[in-house]
Amino acid sequence: MAKKTVASLQKGEGRTYSKVIKMVKSPKSGAYVFQEEMVPNEKVKDFLAK
Repeated sequence: MAKKTVASLQKGEGRTYSKVIKMVKSPKSGAYVFQEEMVPNEKVKDFLAK
């Protein structure tokens, strides 16, 4: 059976991490790229503000 990786990120108090996807414009080509990262719930706004 396959293991669930999401279960290892969870603790007893519930989900503490969120997957954040941010669209960033590349300075070289001008195309948009997607930046994905697992971020603690408290730091989501800080990640999106960058």
